Amino acid sequence: MAITLNQTFHVNAPVDAVWAFLLDPHQVVTCMPGAALDEVVGDDEFLGNIKVKVGPITAAYKGRVRFTKVDHEGHVIEMTAEGTEASGGTASGTMSSRVEASPEGGTQVHAEATAEVTGRVMQFGRGMIQGISEQMFKQFAASVTERLEAAQGGVPIEPVEVEQRPINAIALVLRTVWAGIVGLLRRLLRRGSDA
Repeated sequence: MAITLNQTFHVNAPVDAVWAFLLDPHQVVTCMPGAALDEVVGDDEFLGNIKVKVGPITAAYKGRVRFTKVDHEGHVIEMTAEGTEASGGTASGTMSSRVEASPEGGTQVHAEATAEVTGRVMQFGRGMIQGISEQMFKQFAASVTERLEAAQGGVPIEPVEVEQRPINAIALVLRTVWAGIVGLLRRLLRRGSDA
């Protein structure tokens, strides 16, 4: 089942600081819920794992991420990822990120990703998995923003040791369901005012 993400977020930090942060796997992994970096194989290849808990199901994927394109001048990163779960599930995908100066100051980060996921987590359905993925990305973006903006205030950015705990997706599921209800109510209210 394919999942797609297309997200943009703003950071009150210079482009070069954001770019350097996103190229450092030790920094990025501290912002990714449920993720851990196992090994840096080279400048463009990393081994790691991520755990997601949805109700009684915990899915733990071990895998590899590769930078397939790093354009320092254009501030574009393209990567592929693939992982397997002990119970036989798989996850693979691609992601492209572009970092650029924002007209109002700071930096905009644009990310586009596609992922193909199989295994036990798919019993929750495409819509729910899509929603959980979007909420996970928002958590990642908020963490990146917080760390980079703190550094602008004089707090050095150093990799932090994070205790890896599975992402408890119940809160993410509830946010996803709530966002769906709010969206439905807005559409219904718009139809009512158009009548």
